[in-house]
Amino acid sequence: MTSSVRLRLLLALALVASAVALGSSVAAQAPAAPAQDAQLPQFPRLQVTTGKSMVLTTDFDITRIAITNPAIADATVVQPREVLIDGKAPGTISLIIWGGERRMQYDVIVEQPVNPLEQQLHLLFPGEDISVVTNADGIVLSGRVSSTQMMLRVAEVARATSAKANIINMLQVPGASDARQVMLQVRFAEVNRRAITELGASIFTGAGGVRNWIARGTTQQFPAPDFEVNSQSSAQLTFSDFLNLFLFNTRFDVGAVIRALKQTGYFQSLAEPNLIAYNGQEASFLAGGEFPIPFATGVGAISVIFREFGVRLNFTPTIAGDLIKLHVRPEVSSLDFNNGILLEGFRIPALTVRRAETEVELRDGQSFAVAGLLNNESQLDRAAVPILSQLPIIGNFFKSRADRKEQTELLVLITPRLVRPLDPDEVPPLPTLPGRFLQPGDDIGEQLQGGGGAVDAPQR
Repeated sequence: MTSSVRLRLLLALALVASAVALGSSVAAQAPAAPAQDAQLPQFPRLQVTTGKSMVLTTDFDITRIAITNPAIADATVVQPREVLIDGKAPGTISLIIWGGERRMQYDVIVEQPVNPLEQQLHLLFPGEDISVVTNADGIVLSGRVSSTQMMLRVAEVARATSAKANIINMLQVPGASDARQVMLQVRFAEVNRRAITELGASIFTGAGGVRNWIARGTTQQFPAPDFEVNSQSSAQLTFSDFLNLFLFNTRFDVGAVIRALKQTGYFQSLAEPNLIAYNGQEASFLAGGEFPIPFATGVGAISVIFREFGVRLNFTPTIAGDLIKLHVRPEVSSLDFNNGILLEGFRIPALTVRRAETEVELRDGQSFAVAGLLNNESQLDRAAVPILSQLPIIGNFFKSRADRKEQTELLVLITPRLVRPLDPDEVPPLPTLPGRFLQPGDDIGEQLQGGGGAVDAPQR
């Protein structure tokens, strides 16, 4: 090996040795990294409520104090060994106290004051776990209570305390369901019966009269023939209605029209709407239509608005644990042309309305009925010609009567159910053959397992 090669090798070894020595010295000077599992120091905790104060006593004379955020809590030295702490706002801050050779640090926790409503609820319902949070938008009730009735009473007290606040009831009860939707099965049944009896007669002579006598007798309750003079100055009879019976003797030129009518009618209506609403949200249903009402909007301008009628249902469900609280408002309305008005050539009907509004509480699957919505109408009209109507036998030809009776009964049967959406594997196939679809027993609802999305459907 030549001398130049040896020289280069010695220089390389020297550089490597110097680099190793420099690395070891830097590593020795660098501080050791703290262990990741090292725990932060724990300081004593002081708890104070917003708007209240406390006194902290030390065993040494205080020379200086420091507090991190005076907006949450403030500290003042009132005695050489006493510090007054005032809570201002909820939060956690640090308090450091120096005295001589000693130093103490505390975690000051300022808590939210107990709501007056929460204090009142704890006094009224001892043993119940009730928490109240009040903000600008409303009052939130949370915790657990022993029964559904207790939960409803707590909500009623909160609503009475703050009538204008929005009460959010999140209290939990044993056995409560997680369902938040309610399906309302409603059945409207309406029966209308009516009967009409009319009896009357009008006697008249021909247009030429009988032996120079022209006569007509009527009670004016029903249409009767009238005498009119034509262009040839001769009288003639005109009939607006021949009623039920028309008799005329051409030999004696005497006739009669008789109203003898008896009518009976029967009407039945049935509607079965199913509605689904979210907890606390209103849902509505209408099976009927709209009729136009014209009104003047200016000189020579007429606009039209539409008014709804038919079978209507509005309801608001509130799930209260294992109970369902319902505010229901069923209504049935129909057009009444007899009591309508004629305006600018338009016949505007009136509305016959039957309505009920109530609040009920019941469990899933239970039913209640709104019945007793009866409407009985009876009308009797009599008319008679004085003196002539009192004659024996023939006096009946100078009398008339109309007897009308109508009875309407409405029954509303309501059944609430807790429901949930169907999972993809629970959706049944839709019918494709019309023949099978129309056959009894092939209803789609019967193919749904678990009652068609009910809460008690098969678990996955």
